[in-house]
Amino acid sequence: MALILDVNGNTPTFGTNCWLAPNSTIVGDVIMGDNCTVWFNAVIRGDVHEIRIGNNSNIQDGAVIHCSYQKAGTYIGNEVSIAHNAIVHGCTIHDRVLVGMGAIVMDGTVVHSGAVIAAGAVVLANTVVESNSIYAGVPARKVKNIGKEMDDVISRTAKNYPMYASWYTT
Repeated sequence: MALILDVNGNTPTFGTNCWLAPNSTIVGDVIMGDNCTVWFNAVIRGDVHEIRIGNNSNIQDGAVIHCSYQKAGTYIGNEVSIAHNAIVHGCTIHDRVLVGMGAIVMDGTVVHSGAVIAAGAVVLANTVVESNSIYAGVPARKVKNIGKEMDDVISRTAKNYPMYASWYTT
C-alpha cells in the first residue's frame, strides 16, 4: 500500500480510479484528479505548498513532484506524463504535456499545452515553454515544433498508463 501521510492537517485526496504503487509516497496538500497513476518509488510531496494534478495524468517510477515553501506550488494538468526519474518542482504544467525521463523542471516555469520536455533536459526557473514544442538540453531550449507523430506519443502515453495499472489490480 502506498505511503499516504497527513502533513500539518493536509491529507492527500484522490479522484476515482487512481492507482498508487505500493511503494509510492504521497504526502500533504495534494489533490489528484480521476484516472491518475503514481508508479514505483515516485514521491509527491505537498508538505511546503500545494500540489494539484488533473485527470488522466501519470507520475512514473522514481519521479519527484515537490514545491517551494511560501513561494511556488506545483500544478499539473490533464493527460500529463511525468516520466521515470523526472523532477517537477514549483512549476505549472498545462494539459497534454510529456516530461521526459530524468528531466528537471524548476520553480516558476510554465509549460504550455502540447509541449515535450526531452529526456535529461534541465528547464531553468521561470522559463516559459511554448505550446506544441520540444525543449531539450542543459539548459533546455526550444529545438523544434512538434508534429502529429509526437502529438500521438503524448496521447498514447497518457492513455496507456491506466491500462498498465490494470495489470496490477486484476
